[in-house]
Parts: sequence; structure tokens; C-alpha cells
Amino acid sequence: MNSDIRYVGLDVHADTFSVAVADSGQDSVSYIGKYPHRIETVLKVLRRLGPAEQIRVAYEAGPTGYTLYRALLEKGIECHVVAPTLVPVKAGDRVKTDRRDAEKLARNLRSGDLTDVWVPSVESEGFRDLVRTREDAKADQLRARHRLSKFLLRHGQRAPMKAWSVAHLDWLRTQRFDLAAHQVVFDDYMAEVEHANSRVAALENKIAELIPSLPEQMQRLISALQSMRGIALITSVTLVSEIESFSRFDSPRQLMSYVGVVPSESSSGASVRRGGITKTGNAHVRRVLMESAWNARFIPKVAYALRRRQSDDPQVRETAWRAQQRLHKRYTTLKARGKVHQKVLVAVAREMLGFIWDIACTVEHKYMLEQRSAA
Repeated sequence: MNSDIRYVGLDVHADTFSVAVADSGQDSVSYIGKYPHRIETVLKVLRRLGPAEQIRVAYEAGPTGYTLYRALLEKGIECHVVAPTLVPVKAGDRVKTDRRDAEKLARNLRSGDLTDVWVPSVESEGFRDLVRTREDAKADQLRARHRLSKFLLRHGQRAPMKAWSVAHLDWLRTQRFDLAAHQVVFDDYMAEVEHANSRVAALENKIAELIPSLPEQMQRLISALQSMRGIALITSVTLVSEIESFSRFDSPRQLMSYVGVVPSESSSGASVRRGGITKTGNAHVRRVLMESAWNARFIPKVAYALRRRQSDDPQVRETAWRAQQRLHKRYTTLKARGKVHQKVLVAVAREMLGFIWDIACTVEHKYMLEQRSAA
């Protein structure tokens, strides 16, 4: 019965976790205590609170990941991983402790005021970590290149060709300095650039190799999204690994809000004030979207590279072509109005996300129908 349900709030840290319990039909919240953060300890404490089917647990998403969530599900305990920024906070409350946080989670879980985050599957999370590692490698590569290029600039060395092309790298390998200290610095910077280049290339190869081992739905999504201009392999795997299931969003607007590309708003009464985009949600998806939006400046066409990676599904190809036309028109119209370039790219990226949602939901729906018919 619902009257027997016990709502447990866990304030989880790397070394400890605090426990509070809110019983159904009561206003009070009981604080149980603070314990060392070990899975077996969590399970032992929860077993003392009652049968697994009568316990509901909530803890905030954070650096500890989803290990605890999966361990509780294996034991038949319903668990919620909630968004920390969406936990209700009383105005004027300036005292924050582990005990208060646990009690607040238990109280809000009982009242139904918590917002769950999407917990990825184990396969999706592993692949997402690989894609993010490649993103970190690209950031390290950029820093290494900047250090080398600025060192050369300080000493009057300027390459006569496009930066970081094959010819540029060959030119860099021929550079020599009269002063021994300068040569040591150059050799070290150059070695770091070479290492960063090989690291990025190796990670991209691993990503391509592991795609066939992913769940079939993820494979189809990765392939279908590449039908859009500006979305090649790396962008596609980033979108799919970060979002995983696009149909969990009821509309494109929900996905846009999740990615943080909708305007912020502070309105009251007759006053309506809108600001810049919220930048909430997934920053990885937002970054690749902004990069892809640059392609809207080109006249719509299906070039050789795009034609090679397009999906066999005519519905997906038709949506991708409509996206090209719509996004290019949107880009040119806003530029003609004199809009700031960054705002134009944000507007294009927001509409691109709508087409991405359309293609992804089409693929997921067809895959679900195939699975039902096969069963």
C-alpha cells in the first residue's frame, strides 16, 4: 500500500553519504545518519528501513555517477537520480548541510517535486565517455598548437602556407634555432603537437571501430543523422551518445530546452524581458550544434561526401534536404537583417535541432515497429 512507502533522501559524496527518511502520511522527516560511501553500506542501511518494494530512494546527479543507481535497481529498490539545479529551495534559506540536503530530498521525493535526469544505458555511457575523451584530446591539441604557434610568432617565424596542413607540419619539422634553449623549447612543443595529433587520430579510429558493437538503434541513429549537412561521423556520435533516446522528448522544443538554446526570460505582469540563451543542459551537444550551424551559409546541395554518407531511407533524405533549404534561408534572412553573427548561428542551430529530432524520432519509431513485428 502507498501508506507503507518510505521515501529516502541520500546526500551522496565521494567518501560519505547521509540518509533521511520521510514516511507516507506524516509531515516529519527523520535523519538516520552519515555513513562511509560504500555500496554494501548503502544496501545495509536501506535493508534496515524495510522491504525493497516499499522503499523509494533519491539522490542528486553528480561526479559519483550512476553506480549506486544501478546497484539499487539490481536489488529491486526504486531509485531516482535527480537534477540538482531543479531541487526546490526555500527563499531565504542560507544554511546548507549534508543533513539538511538529505532531509530536503526525502521531503521533496514524497511530495513529487523532484525532476529525474536521464540515466544512460551502460553501453551508451561507455561510448559517451570515449567520445568525450576524444573531445578532451582535441582541446589538448588546440592548446599545444597555440603554444607552438605563439612561440614561433615571438621569434618572427611565420609559415607561408595554411596553418596545420600537411605542408605546414612538414615546414615545422625543418625549423631550427641558433640558441640551444630555443631549440629545446621548440622540440618540446613540436613533440607535444605530434603526440596530440596521433592521440586524436587514434581515438577517432577507436570510435569508428566500436560503432558496430553498439546497440542496433544507436547504430541506425548515427548513420541516419549523417544525412544532414554539417553532421559527419564525430558530430553524429556525439549527438547520439549524449542524448541516446530522442523520442523521450515529446517535441523539438523540449529538446531545444534540454540543450539550452532557447532564450531566457524574466517577465512580470505587462513587462516581457527576454535575454540570451539559457545555456542549461548538455554543453557537449550545444557545442557540436554551433559548429554544424556554420554550414548553413552555403547554398543547398548534396555534394559527393554528403551523398556517400546519406541514409537509404527516403524519408530521412527528404527531411535532410528540407533542413538544408530551410536553414540556409534562415541564415541568409537573418544576415540580411543585420543580426549579430553569433545570434544568427544560435537561431540556425536551434532550428537544426528540430530537424535532428524529426529524423531521430523517425528512425526510433521504425526500429520499434520492426522489433514489435519480429516479436
